[in-house]
Amino acid sequence: MSNTLTAEDLAATFDAFNQHDVDAVMKVFADDAVFYTVGGAEVYGTKVEGKDAIAAAFSAVWAGMKDAHWEHHSHFVHGDRAVSEWTFTGTNAQGQRVEAQGADLFTVRDGKIIVKQAFRKDRPLQAG
Repeated sequence: MSNTLTAEDLAATFDAFNQHDVDAVMKVFADDAVFYTVGGAEVYGTKVEGKDAIAAAFSAVWAGMKDAHWEHHSHFVHGDRAVSEWTFTGTNAQGQRVEAQGADLFTVRDGKIIVKQAFRKDRPLQAG
């Protein structure tokens, strides 16, 4: 990867998310990256710090929702900021479906993601 993150890099990363390929996903994250999840007790969700902890958080989503999928709609990068828009779908262990639009706001340094802030519509679970 070059020292510049591109929209194509983000699209490839979302393809890796959909393949549940943690190694491919993590190629775009800096070792000291921070991930703010869509939910949690804090105003910003839950803060996950460091590449290994972020990889574990992503893997936990895939383990809990075997069909987790991000239909990616658009990606753009401008300087050290980037945005990806998507629709997330997945089925939890109780057979309930999550279907909601969302976006990630990224901060980038030297071609790597250093901050990922995930935002998703707050929508009731759907019948499976």
